[in-house]
Amino acid sequence: MNIVTIGLDLAKHWFQVHGVDAQGRVVVRRKLRRIEVLAYFRSLEPCLVGMEACATAHHWARELALLGHEFKLMPPGYVKAYVKRNKNDAADAEAICEAVTRPTMRFVPVKTCDQQAVLMLHRACYLLVRQRTMLVNALRAHMAEFGIIAPQGLHHAEELTKQLAEGQDRLPELARSILLTIVDQLHDTAARVRDIEIRLTKWHKESRVSQLLASIPGIGIMAATAIAATVSDPSLFRSGREFAAWLGMTPRQNSSGGKERLGRTSKRGDKYIRCLLVAGAVAVLRHTRTRTTKDAAWVRGLLARRPAKVVPVALANETARIAWAVMARGESYRGNEEIVQAA
Repeated sequence: MNIVTIGLDLAKHWFQVHGVDAQGRVVVRRKLRRIEVLAYFRSLEPCLVGMEACATAHHWARELALLGHEFKLMPPGYVKAYVKRNKNDAADAEAICEAVTRPTMRFVPVKTCDQQAVLMLHRACYLLVRQRTMLVNALRAHMAEFGIIAPQGLHHAEELTKQLAEGQDRLPELARSILLTIVDQLHDTAARVRDIEIRLTKWHKESRVSQLLASIPGIGIMAATAIAATVSDPSLFRSGREFAAWLGMTPRQNSSGGKERLGRTSKRGDKYIRCLLVAGAVAVLRHTRTRTTKDAAWVRGLLARRPAKVVPVALANETARIAWAVMARGESYRGNEEIVQAA
């Protein structure tokens, strides 16, 4: 078999293979068990293997690279257009095989094990922060049933724990015991969040790209490590605007007939990084209101023309463009217009 291109549809247990030769003729269609995948590709001559970018795709791409194959990952949304009629594993593998040969196809760079580990820390931290918020809300709601209240906010949760320890007469023993369980869980979750933040800080000090990103106003350690671990090759984006569009910070277009119609931000791409950039922009706005720099004047002028919640998104868009320029040049942010215009 002279297989030139293979479309590999990934799954948990069964993998679908669709291979073609140099003339595009179908050479192989078969299913493989998970334990049979590496043995099968080990028996083949080096060829081009296309896969949809999913949770396990980066692992399989690294494994196939060790066997000498060329691999390319594609966004699943771009492969969907090549699926003919009904969807099944064989049709998906055929669509992947066809899409990977298109000259205009956009590919996803393969992440290293270190990058995936850092992103796993971010996902775990995000999960624990949500659980911490749920515990605080549950504690506040349950204690309010007995007339014990405190202002909203995470830093006011300690007031509730103090009132819980002191208000033995106001709470039934059964209710107090279960509330103490919630408090113990809250303290344990907060300690785990702090531990993850310490690990991310340590990785940040060892990553040059992350340190360069942290020099930009509005990008802290969390955003810097997330961007550095997600974007392995900034040259895949032609400009800072393309990087901002990938994050979903540019307007959605619905243009036709020579008329440009721009709507709200597309909100495509990485939602987590987008949220971190917007949160950092909100923090920057608190300081630019009183400054006299040219950037601060631009922000104040934007605040005068646009709603207050629109300005942080516009500032996050500019921050994303600067972040791309910093990564592409390999230089820290200098605070002048040169690097902004390059984006």
